[in-house]
Formats: sequence, C-alpha cells, structure tokens
Amino acid sequence: MAHATNGGLRIYWDSKGSGSPVLLVMGAAYSSRMWYPVIDALAEQHRVIWFDNRGIGQSQATKTGTIQDMASDGFAVLDAAGVDAAHIYGASLGGVVVLQMALQSPERVKSLVVGCSGILNDDKPRAPKVANLIARVPRGVLLALGKGSYGSAASPEAVAKDRAAIKADKASATGLIQQQNALRAYSVTNEAIAGITCPALVLHGTEDKSVRPEWGAELADTLPHAKLVTYEGAGHNYLVSYPAQANADVLAFLASVD
Repeated sequence: MAHATNGGLRIYWDSKGSGSPVLLVMGAAYSSRMWYPVIDALAEQHRVIWFDNRGIGQSQATKTGTIQDMASDGFAVLDAAGVDAAHIYGASLGGVVVLQMALQSPERVKSLVVGCSGILNDDKPRAPKVANLIARVPRGVLLALGKGSYGSAASPEAVAKDRAAIKADKASATGLIQQQNALRAYSVTNEAIAGITCPALVLHGTEDKSVRPEWGAELADTLPHAKLVTYEGAGHNYLVSYPAQANADVLAFLASVD
C-alpha cells in the first residue's frame, strides 16, 4: 500500500501498467475502486495511477479542504509516483479537480479527459446545505435514491455490478462533508477555463441528470483544444453503459497526444 503526503495528510495511491502515465481522479463520495471499468483497459498501454480523494476509501480524512487542495493532492500523488507530467482523467467532481490542476500547474498536465463534469461557476446550481445529513445516510438508501442515474442504455447486469461496488465502497462522514463544502465554495470563470491550452477530451452521457449534457458541451466549447464525445442513453456514470467504447475513445485520444 503506497501513500503520498500533502500538508501532512496521507493519500492512498496505486498504479498499474507501463507507458505514458495517466492519473485518474474520482468523483464525489466514491473511492478509486470505482474506476474498475477503466484501470485494466488503460493499463494495457499506459501506466495508470489512481488514488482515493481525501476522506474517502483509504485516504486520511480532514474537516477542511478546497478544490485547490484536492488538486494539490493529485500532484502529491504524481510526486510520490515519480512522475513530472501526466495525462489526467477526472470524472464528475474529479473533472472539476483536474481542470483546477491544469490551472494550477499546466506544465504538469499533458492532456485532460473530463467526464460527466463542467465549468463550476457562479451560474451553476450548488449543492444544498444538507451535507451533514447526506454524509450520514446509509449507502443502501443512497443507492435507492440513485436508481435513475444510469440512463436507459445501461444493462440490468451492469447496473447491478455497479451498485454492488458502491455498496462495498467506503467513505467517512467527514470526507463527504468536506467534498460538498469544497464544491459549494468553488467557482471558476469561463475565461480561466479558456486559458487551458492542453489537448482535452470531454465525455458526457445524453441522459445525465446530475450534470446537464449542455454543461459538458459548454466545457468542450470553452476549452480551446477540446473534443466532445457523447454517449446516447447514458446517465451520469457513462462507464456503466459504455465501458468499452469510452475506454477506446480515451485510448485513441491519448495516442493522438503522445
């Protein structure tokens, strides 16, 4: 078990494969285990590095922490892995984090893959102030509430597998509250995002109810060197409906950059 350290906080990470490095940044509430549809496929051609966000999975929890801090956690993991620059792939909250990484240290970001995310500015709705309550809701209840998040293209078998993985995943109440507070406090302008010059791939499901598909389109339009790929009938987690296609799209994009 490997750990990076950022400001005294221990961040769990691991890696697999060889080749140009790809850092994976997971979304809110879930550990890096939820990259299960991605890791093996990308590791056939790349060194894939993943980590648990602070307060999630095997990483240490903290009551405070901004999106900027979470971006710094990602760079601390790259440091621990001995990597100067990497392709960086973030989903949902992880997409917000990887965009911030490109703003903080663009020289360390070879390219971006941003899934089911968008530009979190003052025009976007924010998480309601119920983080303390949400953090204490049992996983089973959250699973029931999230039944519609997969989209019509997801097979029952794929949904069942993903829901079992979520149920087995773990996160601390402290970590969940910190993530929600970080999202509520963060804002970035379209002008700042337009200054990100690395190649980018934006992925989005057409039935995403959590992050509207038009927000993904806005992100792709704002990034100067971005391509948008949409997945018909996919919900917020497009990897449940289109794992093979999404991985193929990412691998083709990375090959074009390398």
